[in-house]
Amino acid sequence: MNLPYAIMAFVTLQRLSELVIAKRNTARLMAAGAREYGANHYPVMVTMHTAWLLALWFSVGDRAVSWPLLLVFAMLQGMRVWVLATLGPRWTTRIIVLPRASLVAKGPFRFLRHPNYAVVTAEIAVLPLTFGLVGIAALFTVLNAAMLYVRIGAENRALGISGGASPPPAQP
Repeated sequence: MNLPYAIMAFVTLQRLSELVIAKRNTARLMAAGAREYGANHYPVMVTMHTAWLLALWFSVGDRAVSWPLLLVFAMLQGMRVWVLATLGPRWTTRIIVLPRASLVAKGPFRFLRHPNYAVVTAEIAVLPLTFGLVGIAALFTVLNAAMLYVRIGAENRALGISGGASPPPAQP
């Protein structure tokens, strides 16, 4: 297996593993009385991310790998793990709100309201660029921006947060 396909295999297995974790966390949260918001856009988001992965799988071939961009992507994976570890059992791929649970205000949430979306936005651009696939990076960056416009609005409404870019206040 060449390096581009090995990278794609890693990313695909990572995403599939995350879906398993998200499904388990969602079930636990729902059993604890949580409620889902924004479910209507979820299939569109999944379709977009699946199309991104498929576009990469069909395009990477034996393309050269940009080592500096691969390093950036690796650093993004560290940030992804930081976000997921900070949220722990509250992390899902859906918008799930547990009543009376305080907002997470530690880890990367001290700096950004939606750090996972920042990481995913960067990944969607950086991974294709690692293989020189500028068109895929551009197309899916635009699609992701449109999706996040809808999703972040739905998430903020679900959490009772008004607009703005400042992180949530720290919880006592």
